[in-house]
Amino acid sequence: MVGRRKFHISQGLIYLLLTVISLLCILPMLLVLIVSFTDESCIGRYGYSLIPKKLSLAAYEKLFYPGSSIYASCGITVLITVVGTVIAVLITFMVAYPLANKNLKYRNQFAMFFFFTTVFNSGMVPWYLICRKLGMYNNIFSLLIPSMIFTPFNMFLVRNYVSTIPESLMESARLDGASETRIGFQIYFPLCKPIIATITLFYGINYWNNWFNAVMLIDNKKLYPLQMLLFRLQSDISMLSQMVTQGVVLDTPPAESFKMATVIVTIGPLVFLYPFLQKYFVKGIMIGSVKG
Repeated sequence: MVGRRKFHISQGLIYLLLTVISLLCILPMLLVLIVSFTDESCIGRYGYSLIPKKLSLAAYEKLFYPGSSIYASCGITVLITVVGTVIAVLITFMVAYPLANKNLKYRNQFAMFFFFTTVFNSGMVPWYLICRKLGMYNNIFSLLIPSMIFTPFNMFLVRNYVSTIPESLMESARLDGASETRIGFQIYFPLCKPIIATITLFYGINYWNNWFNAVMLIDNKKLYPLQMLLFRLQSDISMLSQMVTQGVVLDTPPAESFKMATVIVTIGPLVFLYPFLQKYFVKGIMIGSVKG
């Protein structure tokens, strides 16, 4: 009885600790959400608060006013995220699958080549000149292809996972007359669901948050992704705030609440996506952490 009581007490302490940690993780996001709906004058007077003195939709009205370009930017961001992630995942698997095959000649040399690219790069200026020379400027390919179409780190994650699958499965499929393409995509690809979900999340977050390609390669405002557009809007809000302090403009823009509204808009889709991939993400990222 004493041992069982100690067990219940220790288990209760663990639950209490996890609850406190969960609250510490949730409260900042809750604060961001509340501040985004708080009146700007109240923020300036009372600061950030979980209990707002006055609610306001000014920040979201600034974002989603009729005719706002944010709708087109959201469409572009969703397009490049979905298409880019699918292409990147397929390329990653098609590279990782043969490298996991011990019968592939020079596979270690190929792996070393990919590893080399993670340590050394050509620099920003050659990268920019190559993109311009290949026609990736002021078009949708400028947002899809450069920088993130393939990541060697993700490839090594997939290769290590494929290596854990018994080779007897591949040999049996070959004896049944299956081609390498059929073995890879109809047998191994479904078995790699945890690690595929993991790299899908990695690529999706990279594409969704990418604004550097737009800064370097996009001049057409109609092609601005969401992150780039919000960056420009935030710069405009900051400029208006400075003009208010100088007495040039009398109407105070929702600077602080606008910042929090942009955070909510940018992370919202990822917050809803993550729970569906969590169980695969945890299993996939653990690859290689336990020997044998």
